[in-house]
Amino acid sequence: MTYNNFCEKTKYPIKLIKFLTSSGIASRRKSFELILKGRISVNGIIVKEPSMLINSEVKVKFDNKLVTIQKPVYIKLNKPPGYTCTNSDPYADKKAVDLITVPDTRLFSIGRLDKNSEGLILFTNDGVFANRLMHPKNQITKTYFVTLEKELTFRNIIEITEGIIDSGETLKALKVEKIAPAKYKFILNEGKKREIRRLVKRFKNNVVELKRVAIGNLRLQDLPEGKWKYLTPSELNKALKN
Repeated sequence: MTYNNFCEKTKYPIKLIKFLTSSGIASRRKSFELILKGRISVNGIIVKEPSMLINSEVKVKFDNKLVTIQKPVYIKLNKPPGYTCTNSDPYADKKAVDLITVPDTRLFSIGRLDKNSEGLILFTNDGVFANRLMHPKNQITKTYFVTLEKELTFRNIIEITEGIIDSGETLKALKVEKIAPAKYKFILNEGKKREIRRLVKRFKNNVVELKRVAIGNLRLQDLPEGKWKYLTPSELNKALKN
């Protein structure tokens, strides 16, 4: 979709940050940071106001490269262990986004799985959709199968679901269900950085294997490790529903 077509579709001027998230530059949060860092210009002038209204006559650039609206793309990937969910880490030897081949499209992950974790992760160029999926108020759950070094006690599980404080953050799981010896299903609705690993570390326990199997009602299913597929409209709706 071209810039002019996008503005014609909206029928009114749009905020700069909405234009950036719709262009696939980055998520809403990251786009906000790019604006504040002075990396976005409008008609050759650096702009640091995310709410600035723009119309179809202006030229928006990111690091002096013209920004245009792309056709929305939604992808699910079965991330293998050892891959980093980042587009910008110069020290990452293997990036999850490199497993996906969509020409001339800027993709970014919706949330992250840490390097040693595996399973379902979504990629898109639609920052508005990414923001809906990640915003805490929408309470989109994530489901994980987790193998631990040792079993959790009943009291451990109670504490995990009631919440613990770690490094000034409240960490908790909505539900923890034992499915086999030292194997559990964790359901979270925020997914803070390394949250499950930090939760079990409190009880002198460690994660042996961590695999995300669902986001909302969207399931990983039988997608092979390292493979990806485009999401259908039905699957997009499933991701946004619990």
